[in-house]
Amino acid sequence: MELKELFSTECVKLNLEAETKDELLHELVRLVGLDDKSEAILYKTVKRRENLGSTGIGKGIAIPHCRSLVANRLRLAYGRKPAGIAFNAIDGAPVYNFFLIVAPPLEVSNQYLPVLGKIAQFAKDPEVPGLLMGLTHPEDFLELLAQRAL
Repeated sequence: MELKELFSTECVKLNLEAETKDELLHELVRLVGLDDKSEAILYKTVKRRENLGSTGIGKGIAIPHCRSLVANRLRLAYGRKPAGIAFNAIDGAPVYNFFLIVAPPLEVSNQYLPVLGKIAQFAKDPEVPGLLMGLTHPEDFLELLAQRAL
């Protein structure tokens, strides 16, 4: 399974509006397309995971992730905050690019950790932060994943 197959333009937002970490997490959760009650539960789960330790991996990238009963399948979202936001990243720098990963507690396909690994590997490429900042349309994000064969 390639990453580009797990994303759609509906779950990509290139101009996140949030001004705080909590607002940003909530905005990302809204991108996965759940009902209001499930969204509220997922937000609390993502926030609880984030409170254990920041998922800001450095170089302007964070990968918030969790398992939740509200997810019936693996769900991904990508959001970009061009102005950056304080996210307690490992390097102390602002974060601009956010990859949300949500999986059910038990998933038959067992893709959660491999997808997390693929996104982390993608993020470590020194060209990627600049390429992500240059995106102008959600389709460009999907094309970038396709170009990188992810």
